[in-house]
Amino acid sequence: MNSCSPSPFASSAVEKRPDTVLDCARTERDVRQDWTREEIAALFDRPFLDLLYEAQSVHRAHHPANEVQLSTLLSIKTGGCPEDCGYCSQSASAKSGLKAEKLMDVRAVLQAAAEAKDNGSGRFCMGAAWRNPKDRDMPAIVEMVKGVRAMGLETCMTLGMLTPDQARMLADAGLDYYNHNIDTSPENYANIISTRTFEDRIETLNNVRVAGINVCSGGIVGMGETREDRVGFIHALATLPAHPESVPINALVPVKGTVLGDMLADTPLAKIDDIEFVRTVAVARITMPHSMVRLSAGRESMSESTQALCFMAGANSIFTGDRLLTTGNAGGDADSALFAKLGLRPMIDDPAREEAA
Repeated sequence: MNSCSPSPFASSAVEKRPDTVLDCARTERDVRQDWTREEIAALFDRPFLDLLYEAQSVHRAHHPANEVQLSTLLSIKTGGCPEDCGYCSQSASAKSGLKAEKLMDVRAVLQAAAEAKDNGSGRFCMGAAWRNPKDRDMPAIVEMVKGVRAMGLETCMTLGMLTPDQARMLADAGLDYYNHNIDTSPENYANIISTRTFEDRIETLNNVRVAGINVCSGGIVGMGETREDRVGFIHALATLPAHPESVPINALVPVKGTVLGDMLADTPLAKIDDIEFVRTVAVARITMPHSMVRLSAGRESMSESTQALCFMAGANSIFTGDRLLTTGNAGGDADSALFAKLGLRPMIDDPAREEAA
């Protein structure tokens, strides 16, 4: 089992070792960053119901029960990205038919944010299809952050790689979160993307962390990777110097015209097994107990039962609305109906933001 400090309540004569990760969560003062791949693989291998029980127990030790954060994602600059991410329809090398667009006007972004707030979202996420933002784009980006934040919404941006100076500009504007996914395991990364390295991703995460912005970083499963890759993906996140405050877990949505979409659309690999997807969510929750674990892309094709299992496994954040960046999403009405069935309620406050304040 996992190594962990002895319980402070253990007898002085006999030091008892904790039997589960839940015991570790209760007895260790600090969150672990020393997970081994063997430990994470053992979590994946646990009997499914035992894994869910432990994940939900860890979740309730660190998060309010039956609350889910609602976020809205807007593409503020669509298409024409020079990166060759094999899953992305916004890549300039993809033959998805998606046309490159210019950066949206600040007023249009703020109007979309106001609508998202009216529909119950607590966080507004803005994504641009860039390898990295140009300095000339930063003033408009800063105005978007300030304007959305003035509405009382949490702000999140995903703009590609950032320099330290750009990260500081976003921090000064009040950006709450920066999203930069690691996508997959370090070993599998080159099979998905060739125009940047895994280390490039980590460098941006470091720049964001140093600037004082909360980190949002997760990845995509169902890209034809092995379970060993899923273990490596979780391991890379769970052993960062500080866990991401938000961890999106995406299921690949195969898009025709993308490398992975064309490769996997007509094969069983295109859709990851539901139980394996839930396992991935549960392992993320156990290894990163304080993080918000977001059930992200791919949810529109999941059954209500699978989504319910994901919430049981510790997912406590979703994107609401009819679209993500360029793919469909479940939609607010479907989410409201599901929440009513499950007795879930929207989360009002974000613990990470409260801690930062």
